[in-house]
Amino acid sequence: MEMPKLEEVVLEANGWVKKYVLKYRLPDGSLFDYHCATRRGRDEFLAELERNAAASEIAMDALAAGRTAPTAAEFTPDAVCIVARTPRDTLVMQREFRYPLNSWCVAFPAGLIDPGEDALTTAARELEEETGYAVIPDTPMRALPQPGYSSTGLTDETVQIVYVDAEKAGEPHTEGNELIEVFELPIADIGEFVRTNQLPIGTRAQLVLEAFR
Repeated sequence: MEMPKLEEVVLEANGWVKKYVLKYRLPDGSLFDYHCATRRGRDEFLAELERNAAASEIAMDALAAGRTAPTAAEFTPDAVCIVARTPRDTLVMQREFRYPLNSWCVAFPAGLIDPGEDALTTAARELEEETGYAVIPDTPMRALPQPGYSSTGLTDETVQIVYVDAEKAGEPHTEGNELIEVFELPIADIGEFVRTNQLPIGTRAQLVLEAFR
């Protein structure tokens, strides 16, 4: 199937999160504007879009020819989501106030990757900062092989899920605007928790909990 052609990227709103209008020409020749959000500046965002298009065409051509699509080039994800399991067979979770929803939300600990960090380093740092739990020494840390996109219809943000073994080591040291209540969820109780939970929860957290259940 022919891909739409990206003809122009227009910055419409600047800030920590930026809004862009992507101007496409569809396969039938018509023009189509699509609005999206990213943390990237225009040049970095445009380079990413061009890189994605080239990799996508190669993968789609391989699939159409019955070949295995080549492995995508590695890149650093934007953030991590940390699934921390304790020796008591509980998962470290949190209720965090999320400003876009004006509500407390159920989630796994998560955070942005700082420059120079990899996903595992960020996972250990963010877990301790947000929850006071630390990765148990000499236990494996496992990241899923491919970062996932938060919402492909809205943003280019990618998140790597990292599984760790952890134990309480101290108190959280969050920023003043981070409002977080940490709790342990017994794996045996996940089914009842998911059935009765009334707070907003992300799709990523739902799927991880369902996998454990």
